[in-house]
Amino acid sequence: MKIVAVCGMGIGTSVLLKMNAEKALRAMDVDGDVEAADIGTARGAARTADIVLTSAELAEEVGEVSAKVIVINNFTDVNEITEKLDQSIER
Repeated sequence: MKIVAVCGMGIGTSVLLKMNAEKALRAMDVDGDVEAADIGTARGAARTADIVLTSAELAEEVGEVSAKVIVINNFTDVNEITEKLDQSIER
């Protein structure tokens, strides 16, 4: 499973979201590759991703992609990320 963690600049917050998404996947015992990206890179990366994690402000900017776009309100809240991923991943 490929997941793209997206923020506006692609530096700090997307890396934080990436690390917390990896923690969530480990807690769920799910294999996945998480990539951090800025919004420009994410538009391309999302075409081959299964899931895109981003803020509400950037969700629409990702554009029309086949990936499931999940809005994360607090990038530091591993529980929120785990809960939303768990609801979205078919096992």
